[in-house]
Amino acid sequence: MSQPLNRRTFLKGVGTLMALPVLEGMAPLVYASGSGAVAANPTRMAFVFVPNGINMAEWTPKAAGALEISPIIQPLAELRNDISILTGLSQQNAFALGDGPGDHARSTAAWLTGVHPRKTSGADIKNGISVDQVAAQAIGKKTRFSSLELGCERSGLAGDCDSGYSCAYSSNISWRSENTPIAKEVNPRLVFERLFGSGKADEEQESLARRDLFNKSILDFVMEDAANLKSRLGKRDQMKMEEYFTAVREIENRLTKFENQAKLEAAAGIGRPKGIPGDFGEHIRLMGDMMVLAFQADLTRVATFMFANDGSNRAYGQIGITDGHHDVSHHGMQAEKLAKKKAIDTYHVEQLAYFLKKMKSVKEGNSTLLDNTLLVYGAGISDGNAHNHNNLPILVAGHGGGYKSGQHVVYEDHTPLNNLFVTMLDRVGVHVESLGDSSGKLQGLF
Repeated sequence: MSQPLNRRTFLKGVGTLMALPVLEGMAPLVYASGSGAVAANPTRMAFVFVPNGINMAEWTPKAAGALEISPIIQPLAELRNDISILTGLSQQNAFALGDGPGDHARSTAAWLTGVHPRKTSGADIKNGISVDQVAAQAIGKKTRFSSLELGCERSGLAGDCDSGYSCAYSSNISWRSENTPIAKEVNPRLVFERLFGSGKADEEQESLARRDLFNKSILDFVMEDAANLKSRLGKRDQMKMEEYFTAVREIENRLTKFENQAKLEAAAGIGRPKGIPGDFGEHIRLMGDMMVLAFQADLTRVATFMFANDGSNRAYGQIGITDGHHDVSHHGMQAEKLAKKKAIDTYHVEQLAYFLKKMKSVKEGNSTLLDNTLLVYGAGISDGNAHNHNNLPILVAGHGGGYKSGQHVVYEDHTPLNNLFVTMLDRVGVHVESLGDSSGKLQGLF
């Protein structure tokens, strides 16, 4: 029998370092259990944030127990057994607590920390470490990247973005320390180059220039290594590598397509932020696809993804809504605005469904990538009109760590959301006594 491949096997080329998906020919990961060593696929953690609250009447299932598919989560109907809705969870420290207005900034800053941010628009920001970074600091050394921070609207690190709160609060959910937010990457090309680059700037620039000049794929730079590796693989692993290469090539083609379109628009005097797709849905899907690739190749096991910054007033012309999202969220119980909010919320869930289905299609032995993931999707505000932070809209997808999906679990109102995070950390082997305002672990989820 040939020697098993190391899970840290990379394909190398000029400016390129390409990790591989989990293959049958790789030595299995093991963890210690009461009955000895057990082979395992790693559990990934992801946190996906949407702004301005959600139309809660159209989000919340009517009863606890087996999951009823409410109108906004209808795009996830075929994944009913892979998702759960948790009701009653709250971020108490996102409330004013005497600090006056600024709910959008506080809700974003507190969402993954459970800490009340210091009200300042200066450099003396203070928040808390976020759950993703607690995980990254403990398990990040096992992967090439300790964590991955993605988004579709740029991060701000200075200035007043919300009633005296720094832009650092309203545009970042990931905090490495109480004073250090981690800016998300919003340019899909830069994410792609980071995932598959060698880490040597001069070589990466040469690789990109040669690809542009000769219309080459990044895969062309690793074909020699890939051919040598394939000769050592069984047929199923060869097919798996081809599926992975196809996914990489497809993303690369989509990047090239929108970049070429952007060049034409720039020549015609039509401007948009450099490197950002004109279609918002395509932007979300590209970033989601690269998060999936990063998990699939075990480049990281921890990711955050902000669809938009809280307070975002983006219009959604692609679904016929020309009003700004923030304006619509202040609905005043007007039927027309509530209908528009429902449409925007459903559109976001459609994008979530897109990459959850991708994760479910990725096989990892007898399981799938979705089986080996814990993904939290939700907002730091419940109703955008009331700016409340209790009874938050929280969806958990995947089965990582033995998570029991397919249910609507109702907790007592004002139960700390951080209780969920402490419970999740425990399931990936990161044991903490508390995080932010947590008061214990949630029961009945695993």
